Amino acid sequence: MAKHIESESLWPEPLIQLNPAFQNGGWIDELVAEGLLHKECSKIFRMKDASKGLDQGLRLHKHQVDGIRKARERKNYVLTTGTGSGKSLAYIVPIVDHVLRAGVGRGVQAIVVYPMNALCNSQYGELRKFLQEGYPDGREPVRFAKYTGQESQDDRQSIIDNPPDIILTNYVMLELLLTRPFERKLIAASTGLSFLVLDELHTYRGRQGADVALLVRRVREACRSPQMLCVGTSATMSSAATPAMQKQQIAEVASRLFGATVAPDSVIGETLSRQTPVVDIVSNAASLKANILAADAAIPNTYAEFIDTPLAVWLESFFGLQKAADDSLVRSKPKAISGENNAAAELAAITSVDAETCENAIRRWLMAGYACNPDPVTQRRPFAFRLHQFISRGDTVYGSLENDSDRVLSLSGQQFASEDRERILLPLCFCRECGAAYYAVWKSDERGAIHFEARDLNERRVQKGVRNRLLTSDRDLGIRVTWEDQNDQLLGVGIIMY
Repeated sequence: MAKHIESESLWPEPLIQLNPAFQNGGWIDELVAEGLLHKECSKIFRMKDASKGLDQGLRLHKHQVDGIRKARERKNYVLTTGTGSGKSLAYIVPIVDHVLRAGVGRGVQAIVVYPMNALCNSQYGELRKFLQEGYPDGREPVRFAKYTGQESQDDRQSIIDNPPDIILTNYVMLELLLTRPFERKLIAASTGLSFLVLDELHTYRGRQGADVALLVRRVREACRSPQMLCVGTSATMSSAATPAMQKQQIAEVASRLFGATVAPDSVIGETLSRQTPVVDIVSNAASLKANILAADAAIPNTYAEFIDTPLAVWLESFFGLQKAADDSLVRSKPKAISGENNAAAELAAITSVDAETCENAIRRWLMAGYACNPDPVTQRRPFAFRLHQFISRGDTVYGSLENDSDRVLSLSGQQFASEDRERILLPLCFCRECGAAYYAVWKSDERGAIHFEARDLNERRVQKGVRNRLLTSDRDLGIRVTWEDQNDQLLGVGIIMY
């Protein structure tokens, strides 16, 4: 099996995708000056990093500001943007703004529901960064808390006794909050609940989706909040042909889940923008070739210089952005660097540089963009990229009917060992408890002769004279056959000698 590992047959070439840039929605300070946000938001929502001495204003993306405006209009909305797009700020900012305007310490005003505690913990860390850094201990402008099964009973009791303005939880714990008597005080403190947020909306489907839909309705009733604002965030939830049709489908699904209307124009998607200029790559093939052949020291290390190079333009066009049917910019699908019809091959076709040199150049420039000095305004580097690396679970292992020391193993579903057609290969399965290997076969008797035929472990066949069996090898005794009934219960063990 070592040859399969050395050949990397269980993991294909990784796929690359650039995190795109988003259209500018304005600075927090500008939104405060406009009156869209409370003045304290200028102090709360900043780029803060005490270890680097960083403390500067925060600029939002357009889709984040669109969400804030929907919240001020008290319209239910769903944000459907990709990973790394800052979806959480599209509901955290309006929630904090609402609490500041309504007054802190008036009970629970927002509940944010996550499908997993890991997401809840991550968002709790983000809230600490915004709402605690820069403020004296215990003097945060808005109080928040996690209420999940990971907190101790003492911590949860403290939350019940002194409810925060914002609760982060998961849908299972929210269900328990509505049913357990000792937590009724917390539900009572949520009377008039203003926000209910469901993060990762696309995870609620099927039976679980029905359960969560009923849970939303019960929360609205238990908190006596008929005007409760519902917010959802999600990756893409629709594969409809056009953006308008996608919004319509998402609005319909969200409306059923929330039990309240979500209008199509309240489904907010991401609006992308290029970092690099629009350049005709073909007419700049000579400059592109020069970039490919440039030494590492010649690659620009400042944001403005880097994004102005032809190779940076090509990288963003290939790995970052593409045009949709309506000419809007959308994320490119993840692509491999090497291999037929992939990045290196396309770049080689444009520049007449060999594919191996192009492959090395792509890797060097991606890493150079990642390490490049950031834009002094946005603190963004040119190419923050993601690697999509998939490791196959491995399909069935096939082995010959011999002792372990002599057995031929293969990952290919072939009938015979490649070096000896007299040695048949049969699919192997393994005991979940002890790891023992078994051959999955059909056993049939034809005119007194026993025949074995490969079978899928889960396959069943109703045929006279044919039985599903498991064979196991024994160093001293040969091949043993286990008899199974239709319910896969072990009935006996026999021996077949070599």
